[in-house]
Amino acid sequence: MRVPVKLLGFAFWLFFFNCVQCQAKKKTCRALSVNNGFTYRLPSNQEEIFYSCNEGYKPFTGKWWDSVTCREGSWSDEPRCIREEECGAFPSVHHGKLTLRDQGTVEVECDPGFISTSPFIKCVSGTWDTPVCKVGARCNIPPKVEYAFIRSKPEEFYIDGSYVTYLCQTSFSMNGKSTVFCLNGTWEDPPTCKGCQIGCRIQQERRLPQGTSNEITCPLSTTVGDLIIERLPDDDGPVKPEHKLIFSCNEQGLKLVGPSEIKCESNGEWSSPFPKCEEVTCPLNTTVENIKMKRSPNFEGPAKPGHKLIFSCNEQGRGTRLKLNGQSKITCQPNGQWSSSFPKCEEVMCVANLPANMRSDRHLGSVVSIRPGDTITLSCVGRGSEFQGQSKIKCRQNGEWNVQQFPKCVGGKCGPPPKVEFADTIEMQKTQYNSGERVEYGCFNKYKLVQHHRDSKYYTCEQGEWRGNITCLKPCTVTVEEMDKRGIELQWGGREKIFSPHDDVITFACQWGKQHLKVNALIQYCNDGVMILPECV
Repeated sequence: MRVPVKLLGFAFWLFFFNCVQCQAKKKTCRALSVNNGFTYRLPSNQEEIFYSCNEGYKPFTGKWWDSVTCREGSWSDEPRCIREEECGAFPSVHHGKLTLRDQGTVEVECDPGFISTSPFIKCVSGTWDTPVCKVGARCNIPPKVEYAFIRSKPEEFYIDGSYVTYLCQTSFSMNGKSTVFCLNGTWEDPPTCKGCQIGCRIQQERRLPQGTSNEITCPLSTTVGDLIIERLPDDDGPVKPEHKLIFSCNEQGLKLVGPSEIKCESNGEWSSPFPKCEEVTCPLNTTVENIKMKRSPNFEGPAKPGHKLIFSCNEQGRGTRLKLNGQSKITCQPNGQWSSSFPKCEEVMCVANLPANMRSDRHLGSVVSIRPGDTITLSCVGRGSEFQGQSKIKCRQNGEWNVQQFPKCVGGKCGPPPKVEFADTIEMQKTQYNSGERVEYGCFNKYKLVQHHRDSKYYTCEQGEWRGNITCLKPCTVTVEEMDKRGIELQWGGREKIFSPHDDVITFACQWGKQHLKVNALIQYCNDGVMILPECV
């Protein structure tokens, strides 16, 4: 059968129109440029951009070149070029992660069962220290007990201090402790399960005194000490299976060591040993280098609430001086935490952040850092700038410059706009700006701009200097592994990774079969990259 030519033509135009519509629906990414760098696209793949940096700069990722990909209208990352002397993205840590703490300190957090070779890493000459998480004391799979099983899923390994609870099969009785701990890489002695034939059990039941019940109950500890026990049976009756007890301590200055809630199991054993109340103490860090620590009052043993530590630095040889970075006095608080983190002793240096229109003869970047006794010579950059002050300045022994007022460059034009953490300029940058011109910035994807006033997103060129204050608040990232570790999941999303901006509210739920310990609420919000996660067991 022959198809009319007009019908073929109509089909062709319908196919062409649909293709055009499909292409129109495809999301495209915004144009991309790299400050202090250059980009390249392969003709065969227009959705991927390769980039590298100019001399004196490097990609933020730490490699000498990198790439970003366009996915669903958004770039996989923001390409950034930083100065060679700066440190960019954190290095990867096998069996651990890195967390940015106060005052720019980067803390190493190892996975359970691993110990860090150093608690912190530092940026040295544009390169991060290489952290290592090594295997710590841990136990293998718990000992096998005939006619028994363990009431938790098997783990690959068990960290020091963890425990498991054994249960015997029906018709078998347990001899020994049902809960055993992993201590210094070795399991405590496990219990045994002994059986009794049907006739044996009948004879035992016949020998019970009249009026005696063979009902299964859990024993109550007679040495509760400073414990407060809630939900005890009325009239001092027996504790039956499924009954739960809740514990707390009866005085301030005491902390609960062990579970706050235990349950009577069907075999007459408690789900965990009874907890204890111990005196609150604060940990003493005695491994801080080059630091003197005085105790106030002059106490011995552990630090108790109200005790203080007073710090000062040791003197170094060859003229090197140290200064204290952090609080010189900290106090042990009632919750067992110090009022501030332990300080550090760092070398005395003179530091200056040069404006964009000023340069030093000894430093390529905008940050100048020299030792006491050294000198630098400063000069202006750009047309029409006038230098005011002493051009050659010296670093004093106390870490201060030998001038009452730091020199400055006034008038003239500004150079390229300053770098802003987690942000970039909206428009293409120029090499020079006239006084009064301003540049608008935008925070990276998922980062949130702090808007104190209407000009919070601008830097303005004023008499050869850039003026402004732009802050981008970090988003929060929570992995599926972190949620599984705490026995939680998303209330409305299930098992998926969270990547939420600042102030975003997240509702969690306990995973199936687990209960909330009431340590933290199930509804949490992101605060500048920090989110407190609840825990369910």
